[in-house]
Amino acid sequence: MHTFSVVIASRNRQALLAETLQALAAQDWPADAFEVIVADNGSTDDTSRVVAEAARRRGAPLVRYLLVPEPGKSTAVNKALPLANGDFIAFTDDDVRPERDWLTQLAAAFDETRADFVAGRVRPAWEATPPDWVSPSVYGVIAVPENGDTRLDITVGQNQVVPIGANMAVRRSVIRRIGGLRVDLGKLDGSLRTGEDHEFFLRMLDSGFRGIYEPTAVVHHRVGTERMDRGYFRRWLHQNGRDVARLNRVYPRPNVPRLLRAPRYLWRQAVFDSVAGVGAAVCRDRARRFGSFGRLVWFAGYLREAWFGRPPAVGSYATSESGNRSPFASQAS
Repeated sequence: MHTFSVVIASRNRQALLAETLQALAAQDWPADAFEVIVADNGSTDDTSRVVAEAARRRGAPLVRYLLVPEPGKSTAVNKALPLANGDFIAFTDDDVRPERDWLTQLAAAFDETRADFVAGRVRPAWEATPPDWVSPSVYGVIAVPENGDTRLDITVGQNQVVPIGANMAVRRSVIRRIGGLRVDLGKLDGSLRTGEDHEFFLRMLDSGFRGIYEPTAVVHHRVGTERMDRGYFRRWLHQNGRDVARLNRVYPRPNVPRLLRAPRYLWRQAVFDSVAGVGAAVCRDRARRFGSFGRLVWFAGYLREAWFGRPPAVGSYATSESGNRSPFASQAS
């Protein structure tokens, strides 16, 4: 039987983390065939006590606690990776509740497709009814991308599925070959910086690994009321646009025509969004209007980085075992 290591980075979310650990303890996967590693990123609450209680729960899998005082989710995850013993490493967050068959469905996807990594489905767990300006077109802001009901191959050319850390699993051999997350990407306190999951995904593809989207491997991601703010959405979209432009300089897609340093298809999308946004405003369709103008904010961030951003710093690259060059600042093995 396959074994799993579930890696969770957490900081000052003891109540939410307790729910996540409870959901993991209820998995229908044998408890002796998976472990949970919680990387505590400098919490000042009772996170350590919550993890200790989960470890003592009768019938629970092995639950391990790792204190990582250095700031940054990527740093916390990377410190946990060398401790992982499973055949597969599954990533999730401390505000996520995996369904009971989550690990079972991930294992089936690996077995049936022989993929190197699997992206599961993320469903929103709303704390309150979302406002009428929120639609699936901007769900990426709240880390609940909707990728549909059909299993999909994840390839270099597709734009539909980008795995995120709330629900992704990889073979341990992938980590051994290319390392973990870039520590110069991802959120720090007070930052909306993104891109660590996206870069890791691009690095896997660049190294020749195959991926699959598995819609039956489901988790529920808490969406707090504090995030239901249009200003927050706009700031996130602008920052994400910058982050994607930065990654596109490192991992350029071949044969993509460009205009003024941006792919031509993004310019076409911007024209479409401008027209659609005006039409939605006339029709008073708040969700469609916000989605269209939100994508324009994203594109503005992309252009800002493409035009004025600095190239990747010299020395921020590490060489993987395969000899591929990959922008990774802290290698796990």
